[in-house]
Amino acid sequence: MAPLPPTRLRAIALYKELHRLGRDYPNPGYDFHGKLRRMFERNKNLTDPAEIQRAFDLGEFIKKETLALYSLSKYRALKRMYPEEQSNS
Repeated sequence: MAPLPPTRLRAIALYKELHRLGRDYPNPGYDFHGKLRRMFERNKNLTDPAEIQRAFDLGEFIKKETLALYSLSKYRALKRMYPEEQSNS
């Protein structure tokens, strides 16, 4: 069996990370996994190194934005649990 090229290994690792992140996506009506799969299938035939790098950059951006969305939703949940105290000024 021939070894996998480094870009393929990188793509698989990115897909797995995004797939794991998508399990906890807060909006149940949004098809995160379906869109993720279609995005990777659309880019599977890329051969230009610049295009491949742009696709990886977009995947990393989506990962960071998803993590930021999770952090924001956790922060909002904590803020709802502990209401602000009224000051007596």
